[in-house]
Amino acid sequence: MTEPLAPAASPRTRKPDWIRVRAPVGEAFSQTRQLMRRLNLATVCEEAACPNIGECWTKKHATVMILGDTCTRACAFCNVKTGMPRAVDTQEPQHVADAAAELGLEHIVITSVDRDDLPDGGASQFVKVIEALRRTTPNTTIEILTPDFRNKAQAAIESIIAAGPDVYNHNLETVPRLYPTIRPGARYYASLRLLETVKRHAPSIFTKSGVMVGLGEERMEIHQVMDDMRSADIDFLTIGQYLQPTPRHAKVAEFVTPQTFQAYAAIARAKGFLLVASSPLTRSSYHAGDDFAKLRAAREAQLAKA
Repeated sequence: MTEPLAPAASPRTRKPDWIRVRAPVGEAFSQTRQLMRRLNLATVCEEAACPNIGECWTKKHATVMILGDTCTRACAFCNVKTGMPRAVDTQEPQHVADAAAELGLEHIVITSVDRDDLPDGGASQFVKVIEALRRTTPNTTIEILTPDFRNKAQAAIESIIAAGPDVYNHNLETVPRLYPTIRPGARYYASLRLLETVKRHAPSIFTKSGVMVGLGEERMEIHQVMDDMRSADIDFLTIGQYLQPTPRHAKVAEFVTPQTFQAYAAIARAKGFLLVASSPLTRSSYHAGDDFAKLRAAREAQLAKA
C-alpha cells in the first residue's frame, strides 16, 4: 500500500514588475559577504531573504542579526530558521563593532532573532553591542530593531535605552486581526506598549515601527494601526509589501500598487509621523542612514516651529 502524499505547499504568486530586483553581483557585494563570514556574523539581509540585499551590500550596508541565526518562534511571514539556538557568542559585540569600522558605517542597524530561551530575552547582548560600537566607532549612529522580549519587556527596555541607541525600532508587522495566523507568538498591544515605554522613558530616542501589507488586511485596519502608533508617539513608520519567502510561508493575498503605497504615506504624514517610508520594497533598515538624517532634520524643524 502506498503512503499518501503530503499536502502540496501553496505556490508563490508571480511578482509584478514594480517589485522585481536585480540579482546581487559585483566586487563590493562579495567583499561585504566575505567580511560577514570572516567575523562570523549573521545578517537579516540573508536570513530573511531581503529583496534589497544586492543594492545594500553593493553600498557596503548590512543589517547585522545578533544572537545567532536561529529563532525560537515560527512566524508565518519570516524566513529565519526556527529551532533551539546555540549559546550566545561572547565575541559577537566586538565583531559587530569591527564590521562597522571596516565598512565605514555612519549608521548601523542591529536586529536579532527572538531568544525566548534566555532569561532576559537577549537584551544584554544588545547592550554589549551598543557599548562596543560606542568604543570602536563613536561617530556611528545606532539603530536597533528588537524583538518583543515576551514577559521580560520592562527590564529589557530599561537596560537597552540606558545604553543609548539613537533609534529604537520594533515592528508591529501586521494588523491585530491577523496576529493569530501571521505572528502567533506575539501580542499586538504588548508590542505597542513596548514602543510607548521607550518613548516615555527616553523621549530623545527616535521610535520606529513597520507593517507589511498584502497579507489580507483592510485599508481601514492599516489606518487604525497608524492611529495606534501615533497614540504611542512613534516617530517613524515604514510600510512595505509582504513577499512570500517560500511556498510553505503565508501566501501573498495582494500585491499592493505603488499608488496605494503613496496614499498610505500621505495619510500617515497627515496623522503626524515625523517620517514615513512607504513603497513596495520598503523594509525596516532600507536606506536607514539617509532616513536617520531626515528624522533629525524633521525633529529640528518641529522644534523650531514650537
